[in-house]
Amino acid sequence: QVQLVESGGGLVQAGGSLRLSCAASGRTLSTRVMGWFRQAPGMEREFVARIYWSGGSTYYADSVKGRFTISRDNAKNTVYLQMNSLKPEDTAVYYCATGNRGSSYDYWGQGTQVTVSS
Repeated sequence: QVQLVESGGGLVQAGGSLRLSCAASGRTLSTRVMGWFRQAPGMEREFVARIYWSGGSTYYADSVKGRFTISRDNAKNTVYLQMNSLKPEDTAVYYCATGNRGSSYDYWGQGTQVTVSS
């Protein structure tokens, strides 16, 4: 009963920036964790970043630490992923997901394509 819709993907040059949005609706998010994942062609899905809706604690994969920032807007029920200093290796489909704290992610968005040219 949680619906997630990503937006903001596109084509950018290396060193550029993009801001992804994930609009959530349905059940309350107060007890949930919101995460961003990505999947490149031929690769497994990998974790990028997460944020707890309550409290706002964040965590990042080493590959994006210092370049990406996850945040939330309580009024809009929206989670953002600000991506700076993008590299071609960041090219992937980015997915927003949510799960109850202490549990696996149980709802996923449709994904948005991010392509970084060299």
